[in-house]
Amino acid sequence: MEMLPAWAPAVGFTLLPHAGGILGSNITKREIPTWYETLQKPSWCPPNWVFAPVWGTLYTSMGYGSYLVWKELGGFNEKALVPLGLYAGNLALNWAWTPVFFGAHKMGWGLVTLLLTTGTATATTASWYNINKTAAYLMVPYLAWLSLASALNYRVWKDNRSKK
Repeated sequence: MEMLPAWAPAVGFTLLPHAGGILGSNITKREIPTWYETLQKPSWCPPNWVFAPVWGTLYTSMGYGSYLVWKELGGFNEKALVPLGLYAGNLALNWAWTPVFFGAHKMGWGLVTLLLTTGTATATTASWYNINKTAAYLMVPYLAWLSLASALNYRVWKDNRSKK
């Protein structure tokens, strides 16, 4: 069996987070004009066009960070279990938010999902720091955006509680 080219793991890890983003975008695109546009949002809510490029950048950054950790630890092994397991859990929570918030219109559960996502992202970043500082630093913009997203989700939930 032929070995993968040296660049393949870097590309695979970097692109992996985008998989959930692409699947979620189908739900989001359908729900923005029919449901999301009807919700009251705070004045500081970013315009809709901002979300796709921001998430694309964040997914690329965190995906490449996961590659750096994987490479530093010598692949999938016992040492990689916690740092990459936290990351996998974080990705699963991240990907779950869109179907919960946009798909099911469960704004409160969306907030719970986002807070859990932020917690696992923080734990992931902390676990990566002693393995590869660059990988940990690549998570910082994601943590900042999750803070904004959580505040936004909270306000949308609070201001639209009577909406189905």
